[in-house]
Amino acid sequence: MTAEEFAKLLDDFTQSAESGDGARFAGHFTPDAIYYDYIYGAHKGRADIAHMMQNLFHRDAADYRWEMFDSVFDGEQGYAWSLSSFISKIPQFEGKRVVIDGISRFIVRDGLIAEYRESVNGGVAMAQLGVEPDRMAKVFTRWSGWLKARPETVDFLARPKGSRASRRREDKNQKRQK
Repeated sequence: MTAEEFAKLLDDFTQSAESGDGARFAGHFTPDAIYYDYIYGAHKGRADIAHMMQNLFHRDAADYRWEMFDSVFDGEQGYAWSLSSFISKIPQFEGKRVVIDGISRFIVRDGLIAEYRESVNGGVAMAQLGVEPDRMAKVFTRWSGWLKARPETVDFLARPKGSRASRRREDKNQKRQK
């Protein structure tokens, strides 16, 4: 897949998300893909990813918009900055519009997304909704726990400073030589 094809995948991906059609959205993923959502958690496989988009996200949000910008892609892994917005359907916050920005990471295999992760400042969304400070603190504590428990984080914290960066360069150079 080229960088241009990746950008097209992102356009199709976000339009599918906006549509609320779970099967259409899940069609952009490999059968064994994992989608890590900052609100709804991890979802594995097309059926679970379709359920998340159609029955969780679109249950809680209306007028969903999502656009990706400035994508980069190296043939296996891609990143893009995004803006998204929605109007809350959750009774406590109904009618409130939220806009957020984030960074998405994609692992692509055979033209399909094998893994999706996002980095979003969820506190910005909660502030726009008017979530109470005590509730926000509980959510932030949970998110902090998730971050600290991730294998990548545990591995990162266990290694000496600088060791990862040099190893990644060596891995990339070895792939290029093959």
